[in-house]
Amino acid sequence: QVQVVESGGETVQAGGSLRLSCAVSGMFIGIGALSWYRQAPGRQRESVATIHRGGTITYAESVKGRFAISRDNVKNILYLQMNSLRPEDTATYFCKPFRLEGWGQGTQVTVSS
Repeated sequence: QVQVVESGGETVQAGGSLRLSCAVSGMFIGIGALSWYRQAPGRQRESVATIHRGGTITYAESVKGRFAISRDNVKNILYLQMNSLRPEDTATYFCKPFRLEGWGQGTQVTVSS
């Protein structure tokens, strides 16, 4: 059974940086697609960044040039480096390995203006 534990979220000022981590168990993250999603209050969950099966990386337009997704295949951890944070980045962030059924608890990111 695949499980994830997201961490690293906190309250930061606009312009700041955070690195989110997603510890994955039950599968090897070196294969298959891996994604970060976010959900703000009152809004639908949206994809933020994805490492596709072939290694191609895509980002939502709103985070291009500011966020970077990466993975450590040895530690089996997925990361999301977030720079130049904006108040509109405030949300709960979730990781989604392709074999995960459902969602983890997420990690809260709050960006103050």
